[in-house]
Amino acid sequence: MAGNTILASNNSGKLREMQQILSPLDFAIVPQGKYDVTEVDETGLTFVENAILKARHAADATGLPAIADDSGLEVDALHGAPGIYSARYAGSDGTDQQNLEKLLQQLIDIPEDMRTARFQCLIVYMRHALDPTPVICQGTWEGRILTSPRGSHGFGYDPVFYVPGHDCSSAELAPETKNALSHRGQALKKLVLALKS
Repeated sequence: MAGNTILASNNSGKLREMQQILSPLDFAIVPQGKYDVTEVDETGLTFVENAILKARHAADATGLPAIADDSGLEVDALHGAPGIYSARYAGSDGTDQQNLEKLLQQLIDIPEDMRTARFQCLIVYMRHALDPTPVICQGTWEGRILTSPRGSHGFGYDPVFYVPGHDCSSAELAPETKNALSHRGQALKKLVLALKS
């Protein structure tokens, strides 16, 4: 399995997390931008559909194995939103900061005990673009949404995602701790086990 595996993303935060957790595997993870792979339209209606679309697109464009994740935040008071639209909640050109501000605005009158939420992550590994049996792994991380951002680590919604067992936001956790707890960390650990076997 040695060689390069394409990460169907150019998100540096995701790349860092994946490289750390997947280090036991004997391949290098390279962002798709290194191969001039364009973003694919995420037309799926579920995290798993979008992850498959992204992995297939990257594998097809490069002829290499590909890993893609589709992840997002589900907030119970918002009926699961932002969900698959987490990265573009404030619009297709929205920044992490704008997404976060929109989320806090939507929850402005929601009391603390009703701000339950979870991060979901679906990771797909495809050996090639026509792989009929991609490896699919899921991770879920339960928490709730704070009323204002805290912490400077992480990315995305981390500053407003409260981690009950640690009494802090995801953005206040050390990267190693976050990787051990997070939805992406859980899904990636399952992927390591699946690919090793």
